[in-house]
Amino acid sequence: MALASERIPVSILTGFLGAGKSTLLNRILKDPQAHDTAVIINEFGEVGIDNFLVETSGDTLLELSNGCLCCTVRGELVETLASLVDQIQTGRLKPIRRVVIETTGLADPAPVMQAVMGNPVIAQSFSLDGVITVVDAVHGLSTLARHPEALRQVAVADRLVLTKKTLLAPDALSPLLQRLQELNPRARVSDGDAGEAGTAALLVNGLYDPDSKIADVSRWLQEDHEDDHHHDHDDHGHHHHDHHHGHDHVPRGHHHHHHDVNRHGDDIRSFAIVHDRPIEPMAVEMFVDLLRSAHGEKLLRMKAIVQLADNVERPLVLHGVQSIFHPPERLPRWPAGSDRRTRMVLITQGLSEEFVTDLFAAFTGQPRIDRPDRAALEDNPLAVPGLRL
Repeated sequence: MALASERIPVSILTGFLGAGKSTLLNRILKDPQAHDTAVIINEFGEVGIDNFLVETSGDTLLELSNGCLCCTVRGELVETLASLVDQIQTGRLKPIRRVVIETTGLADPAPVMQAVMGNPVIAQSFSLDGVITVVDAVHGLSTLARHPEALRQVAVADRLVLTKKTLLAPDALSPLLQRLQELNPRARVSDGDAGEAGTAALLVNGLYDPDSKIADVSRWLQEDHEDDHHHDHDDHGHHHHDHHHGHDHVPRGHHHHHHDVNRHGDDIRSFAIVHDRPIEPMAVEMFVDLLRSAHGEKLLRMKAIVQLADNVERPLVLHGVQSIFHPPERLPRWPAGSDRRTRMVLITQGLSEEFVTDLFAAFTGQPRIDRPDRAALEDNPLAVPGLRL
């Protein structure tokens, strides 16, 4: 299998109905840096890409004037990606540098993410680079209140693009921003009306810098937006993150709402596990396998860089959506200046931070008082074939 740095990055563009995904995509495709990009439109009906009206009556492949390709998906996304690879390998298509998949307005993004990650043939040629979710500032709060899919689109995003801000009074925006922060405290928030949002840079959210092909771990784990946290050590050298919102000092991952504890999405959590000693490969494999086999539907997304005991110089990269994970990969080395500790970022729904951190502690030899012992956690009838690190 090609290293992830050599595989074609796939960006998923998702978001609310009417939020302006196609408008944003058209702006991005005009950026010279977006040349050699293939756009897959996984929509119903008709979508306008510049002067082309692409109809989903058949699988269409169009070469756009600015060096981009455009195709629509009527059937399986996997078949479309496989066809792209086949046509490139046989010389019928020029090589492409990136794929952008635009999804249906209110779709749960998980199946699209899993199509890229979970199919062995596709995962050989493509890697999931990131999820960009477009949020309509005017209708954002009401959409989030009414549609569970919209909550997940926001929760799993690497980047949130806020459109139609100019239609709102400045003070009307803060409740939406606070809600987005609750659902996804790590995602970068971009202004859809600003110049940056119309560039190909918006699509770059993955582990590898597309120019240097070097891993950028802290950007991928979105740690650069976490300068307001501190670490607590317990007796075993384990770190607990106590993340805080900048504005109201509610710990991240423990989102207490005084006004309506029953509203949608209050069971979505985003949290990190940090561990500063090398971990046995078997312990990581068992931890991840138990999490994804027994609790996969609650694991919206997981990104991790792990220092393994068998070779502390070559970190392991894990990336999963629910029960589907990219094939694990060892980096050639730690990126220069990188924090060499194990870091896992998890987004869960209906799965508490305490449960996951206790499970991790059990497998990494850090017993907790009054918690099920390791043997009980390992006695798991739902085990699935291992990740094979």
